[in-house]
Amino acid sequence: MHNGPRTGLAAVSTALLAMSRRLEVRDVLRTIVVSARELLDAEYAALGVPDDHGGFAQFVVDGITEEQWRRIGPLPRQHGILAAMLHQDGPERLADVRRDPRFEGWPPGHPEMSDFLGAPVRDGEETLGALFLANKKGARGFTDEDEDLLSLLAQHAAIALTNARLYERSRELTIAEERSRLAHELHDAVSQKLFSLRLTAQAAAALVDRDPARAKGELQQVAALAAEAADELRAAVTELRPAALDEDGLVATLRNHVRVLDRAHAARVTFTCDGVRALPATQEEALLRVAQEALHNALRHSGADLVEVTLVRRGGGAALRVTDNGQGFVPSAVRRAGRHLGLVSMRDRASGVGGRLAVHSEPGTGTTIEMEVPGG
Repeated sequence: MHNGPRTGLAAVSTALLAMSRRLEVRDVLRTIVVSARELLDAEYAALGVPDDHGGFAQFVVDGITEEQWRRIGPLPRQHGILAAMLHQDGPERLADVRRDPRFEGWPPGHPEMSDFLGAPVRDGEETLGALFLANKKGARGFTDEDEDLLSLLAQHAAIALTNARLYERSRELTIAEERSRLAHELHDAVSQKLFSLRLTAQAAAALVDRDPARAKGELQQVAALAAEAADELRAAVTELRPAALDEDGLVATLRNHVRVLDRAHAARVTFTCDGVRALPATQEEALLRVAQEALHNALRHSGADLVEVTLVRRGGGAALRVTDNGQGFVPSAVRRAGRHLGLVSMRDRASGVGGRLAVHSEPGTGTTIEMEVPGG
């Protein structure tokens, strides 16, 4: 291995440890790409995770600015050199990628690249992705040692990526199992109360003409049963508070939720946060629920290709904003049509914690949902 400042044994060890400590898939991908570019002293690095439709589900780059990435455009397809890296057993080194017969050109705005080193990231027979490096700094190009190092990184990347996928899947299963259990408990407890309530109400209706005094007693029983049912519901809803909120707090929970949606939908979903402190539990839950409802609306109904979530400190409290570039709507017309799109429940959640909710939308201009909560 090299003796340079970033490619000694200590640097390799640090990079491998950083990979193994990440639990979220997106973080693992980013760490792999950054580590590879630094260790091999390359100008550019990328890691593509293929989908089943000839494209890439994820494509993470390092060495390219946000502005350059925007100019390049949509994620690449599986073709040319990129496809070759996904379908071979080991690394491949090219003195000039542009002269390879498989090279099919760059999209507009793509930086110029020459010397190239790529390797598949594989778990047994399954190809999880491909790791690419370009433009070795200095005049000599990539070396045999670089190739060996990339092979090592790719092997550890496969382990880290598999572990991260298993972690995310286990969390999803745990959440699903917990919700299923609570749903059964909720059904058993509340349905019994509602059944008793219905029978008592029917008895009161039958007695109201011939025995008003007994009917009054039955109606008092209806009120008592309704109060018990409300208590049962409230207790179940409290138990449904997302476990991640207690474990990780609002910012991490919301960031993870946005990542999952960004992977699951064609639209780009982003999250930015600035200076938000921990808030009372009820406020954090209200902010999360409103964000989830607003994101659901934006991704299911608006036709947006970009949804941006921001959470910023506002005095001692916080302000949430969910903005999409979709088709928009006339809020008053939606209310008249009876399709509230969850706006009523969002307003109730905001007011329930002493906050306020505002909806800004017009046809053709997208929608912004804003929620502000005071400090605890």
